[in-house]
Amino acid sequence: MPLVRAILNILKHLGWSWVGLLCIDNDYGHDAARTFQSDLAQSGLGCLAYFEVLPWDNEPAELQRIVTVLKKSSAGVVVAFGYGRHAVGLMEEVVKQNVTGLQWIAGVAWSSHTILQTPRYMPFLRGFLEWVDAGGQVCTGQEDLATAETIRTFLDVSDLRLEYNVYKAVYALAHALHDMIQCVPGRGPFTGHSCASLQTIKPWQLVHYLEKINFTTSFGDQVLFDENGDALPIYDVMNWAWLPDGSTKVHNVGVYKRTASAGEELLMDDDQIFWSRESTKPPRSVCSESCRPGTRVAARKGEPVCCFDCIACSEGEISNETDSTECNTCPENFWSSPQRDHCVPKNIEFLSYDEPLGISLTTISLLGALFCAIVLGIFIHHRSTPMVRANNSELSFQLLLSLKLCFLCSLLFIGRPRLWTCQLRHAAFGISFVLCVSCILVKTMVVLAVFKASKPGGASILRWFGAVQQRGTVLFLTFIQAAICTGWLVSASPTPHKNTQYQSDKIVYECVVGSTVGFAILLGYIGLLALLSFLLAFMARNLPDNFNEAKLITFSMLLFCAVWVAFIPAYISSPGRYADVVEVFAILASSFGILGALFGPKCYIILFRPERNTKKSIMGRGATKM
Repeated sequence: MPLVRAILNILKHLGWSWVGLLCIDNDYGHDAARTFQSDLAQSGLGCLAYFEVLPWDNEPAELQRIVTVLKKSSAGVVVAFGYGRHAVGLMEEVVKQNVTGLQWIAGVAWSSHTILQTPRYMPFLRGFLEWVDAGGQVCTGQEDLATAETIRTFLDVSDLRLEYNVYKAVYALAHALHDMIQCVPGRGPFTGHSCASLQTIKPWQLVHYLEKINFTTSFGDQVLFDENGDALPIYDVMNWAWLPDGSTKVHNVGVYKRTASAGEELLMDDDQIFWSRESTKPPRSVCSESCRPGTRVAARKGEPVCCFDCIACSEGEISNETDSTECNTCPENFWSSPQRDHCVPKNIEFLSYDEPLGISLTTISLLGALFCAIVLGIFIHHRSTPMVRANNSELSFQLLLSLKLCFLCSLLFIGRPRLWTCQLRHAAFGISFVLCVSCILVKTMVVLAVFKASKPGGASILRWFGAVQQRGTVLFLTFIQAAICTGWLVSASPTPHKNTQYQSDKIVYECVVGSTVGFAILLGYIGLLALLSFLLAFMARNLPDNFNEAKLITFSMLLFCAVWVAFIPAYISSPGRYADVVEVFAILASSFGILGALFGPKCYIILFRPERNTKKSIMGRGATKM
């Protein structure tokens, strides 16, 4: 139905998707309402808030009930199909109940029952019959079409919609009759290629020619019929406006028409539309406001599709369109913006050199290496003094160099993980600490051997702890760790990894150990040497203090073991870059513990108590304890 299509176009133009529907209780009303419901649903332009049938006899009680429905509904627009007299009764009840704020779109039928029964191929004749029913006078045949008065009377269509339909209907019949007269016998469209006779014309013969007419009026309107026998419609969009003096008028604010070439076309002058004295903008009539980008539509159970809730997209999902029905997941390396309306690259997280934590750890590492270098310089400068010589100076130098490597290897855990840093960091850490602990272990064994040799019959034991044997033991123990690291790197090498599971909005750059078994063996070997050093040093703790550094070794190994025992659960439970922080902290804490416990007291005596750095003081049993 063209009128329904026109109304749907107006609803779309004004953004009204939540409307009520009224129709008169007759064939015209029910047919129009049924078509409107069907086309509204198929087009997806909106939904019905309610549907009521107006009583034919304007029954007051029924009108009151219908107006109550209008009043309670959230729909601000009413579409009505009916006759003028029924609209009057309805509007009187609306005024009585003081219902305001409704916008009415009326598809009003001005015709009588007779008009609705006219053939479908002759719609323009309806206007002619209506004009006659209303008392209009037919032409006398004496009119002079050349005079301006006659032209203004009969051809001015500026406000004569009914008459203009009569004008087009007459021309449609004229074109049909003209085509019929032009028929050539033997080439006609009817049985036996016959033509229709003007004197004996049958209605169905005239209809045949009406179906094929196609002409344009002098006003530019095309006249033809579609496959359903409907003419191309032209509807004026009328607006009821209040004037400043309190009176009202109905004026034209647009036109809807359909042409064979351009299809449907709605032209409206929105600036000329009168809405109310309070507003110059069209009111809203929607069941639910549009869902902005970043949200999705969630239908309400048991309600029309126009009624919905707007649900915010979950983290990692976005919607970048209005009224989106679903949220889309961002690609792997992207995350949703705070507004959930677009994807942004995920933040990259790793222990960086330019962040406060990275700067602090780097500074501490370099300071530790510097302290080792300073202590090494002090020991080299005072290498001929009893304090340095009595405590196995060569192993002390090796120990200081290995501690310096331990401090520096912690730098490999800072910065963006690369393949070479992932492979080197644990190998350098493992080998450096085994070298360090091996030196301490050999130191402890030498202490025990010296005091065993001081007893009767024990002199031969020193043959097994000469300088060559000491170096060989340290190298052998370190070689074992190097073999463990080599096997680990060959079988399941640590590699850089982008972890997107720990924090969904971040990419955590980390080194996966590759082989947990390899990492466990590396740590276990260091722990075994440290535990053995601790036990031996503990056994030698009661030997003469001034010569014996067993107590210092015991304390340093106790610190070392405590740090690394605490490291294991902390490392396992620390995600992302914090696992690297824990490991760096363990490296620095254990390195400073060994450096301070073993070399702090010695440096104090060398630098600040030189009177105690003598052979007599060290060998004397009555000397003051360190």
